[in-house]
Amino acid sequence: MPTNTKDRVSILTARRDLKMAGSAHAYVRGSTVQFYEWLVAEHGTVVPSGPPVWICGDCHLGNLGPIADVKGRVEIAIRDLDQTVIGNPAHDLIRLGLSLAMAVRGSDLPGVTTALALEQIIEGYSSALAADRFEDFGKIPKPIRQILKQAYKREWRHLAEERIENVKPSIPLGEKFWKLAAAEQRAIRDLFDDPEVRRMVTSLKSRKDDAKIHVVDAAYWMKGCSSLGRLRYAILVRVGKKHASDLSIIDIKQATKVAAPQTPNAGMPRNNAARVVEGATKLSPALGERMLATKLLGREVFLRELLPQDLKLEFDQLSCGDAVAAGRYLASVVGKAHGRQMSPADRKTWRAALNRQHTKGVDVPSWLWRSVVDLVATHESAYLDHCRQYALTRTTIASK
Repeated sequence: MPTNTKDRVSILTARRDLKMAGSAHAYVRGSTVQFYEWLVAEHGTVVPSGPPVWICGDCHLGNLGPIADVKGRVEIAIRDLDQTVIGNPAHDLIRLGLSLAMAVRGSDLPGVTTALALEQIIEGYSSALAADRFEDFGKIPKPIRQILKQAYKREWRHLAEERIENVKPSIPLGEKFWKLAAAEQRAIRDLFDDPEVRRMVTSLKSRKDDAKIHVVDAAYWMKGCSSLGRLRYAILVRVGKKHASDLSIIDIKQATKVAAPQTPNAGMPRNNAARVVEGATKLSPALGERMLATKLLGREVFLRELLPQDLKLEFDQLSCGDAVAAGRYLASVVGKAHGRQMSPADRKTWRAALNRQHTKGVDVPSWLWRSVVDLVATHESAYLDHCRQYALTRTTIASK
């Protein structure tokens, strides 16, 4: 359980490399920089330019899922906004298309399924842009409906068992949670004396504004590939008086310089944590309204209270029908997030631009088809190189 940055980075790098070697789909989720490099290289030659709006910037399947608002209502929305920028909305469609294509390949489905799924991505996204009211569109596909039902049934104990593996008021140290350095412990306890942080915590569940907040426990959180080199903490807090209190888990995450291509002179906040919170407010209001940008140990961080209903979409195996339906539905969610930021005229113009250059036989615009096919080939090759390098590294270590 390392407490210094150097040791943490070493362990996190090894975990990231192992996770990305697990499957081509996992590699795509963890190799966002490669995706952005491709976008920069191809920008202006293949991808149409839409009206500049806040976009997710990293719109893969795992970054969408059920989100609860401060009143407990649940919807499927974009749930991870680390790379959010004001940029080209087409980039989110390409990232979603790539992620779905890799999930299709991981489910050993025929290539025609990818073509049909990409066709429905455009259909679902366009239907959201054409709507007068931004609501959920069409029937929710079975695998997504199951996750949504699960989210509605979840309670605090489910969140505690999943996140901290313990319903008792403590965070068990081990593989996921590491002991904090003394300076980190002091900084976190001081942070929760900040009036703005207190307001964020008391804003949920109709808590009293003057409710007492006590930090019960805190730990460094080893979570996913995004933890590499960043501050990431899980904080267990008690809100209210002892006999009329409830427990909450606060996620603190460092915001870093964005890698996603952005519209020049777009007027985004210079503070990266503020950028993430503003993007969340525009794209997923239910999430943005319970987030806060601040500083911790001299670094830009954002906070949010984790709710039991917050889940990511995980597809182990997809049928052809599920993949096609998921493409349409999730694209409509993204279209809803983009469209609410556009004027009716901009939405109409953008829909027309999206549907130009259809491929023969299947109604997929050639820019989307070419982009996803190119990216699949690029990432498949890079994935195999990563696996080879990982195997060589492990062999070298084992021989010592």
